[in-house]
Amino acid sequence: MRVVRLVLAVAAAVAALPAGAALAPGIAAPDFRTQGALAGKPFRLHLAEQLRSGPVVLYFFPAAFTSGCNAEAKAFAEATPQFRAAGARVIGMSADTLPQLQKFSKEHCAGRFPVAVASADVMRQYDVLLSRPGVTRTMSDRTSYVIGRDGKVVFAHSDMNPAGHVRSTLAAVQALARD
Repeated sequence: MRVVRLVLAVAAAVAALPAGAALAPGIAAPDFRTQGALAGKPFRLHLAEQLRSGPVVLYFFPAAFTSGCNAEAKAFAEATPQFRAAGARVIGMSADTLPQLQKFSKEHCAGRFPVAVASADVMRQYDVLLSRPGVTRTMSDRTSYVIGRDGKVVFAHSDMNPAGHVRSTLAAVQALARD
C-alpha cells in the first residue's frame, strides 16, 4: 500500500509540471556564441550580433533528419520571406553536430536560414531539453522564441507538435513590427 501511495504521489507531481517550460516574455534572452551552418557553409554565430539587424526567431528542434524537424525546417524555410518582410531573422538550434547541421541546412532549410549547435549550457539557459548525440532520451523539447532587438524575449511557444511554431512566431514578429 505504501508503494502504491508513493507511485501515485510521484505521478501527481509529474502531472503538475508544465508541459513545456520556456523563458517568459520580458526576460533578457541569454547571449551565446556557437557554430552554425547556412546553405552547408559553416560560420560563427553570436546572438548579440544577429540582434543588431532586428528581431530573431530562435527555434530549438530535437534532431535533424527526423520527420517533425524536417517538416518544421521546411515550413520555416517557406515562411522566411515573410519573416524578413517583418524585419526578423530565423535561426534553428539543435544539439546535432556541425557536420549534421551543414547537411541539414542545405537539404531541409533550403539555405534560407541558419541552423546552429545548441550546447548543453545554451539548452539549460533557454530551458529546453534536446537529445544529445550518442545519448538516447525519451523526452525532447521543441521551443520557439521571438527575441526583440533589445535582447528581450517577446514571445515563447513550446509544443512538441511542430505545426504551430511557424504560424505563432510569425504572428508575434508581425505584431512586433507594427508596434
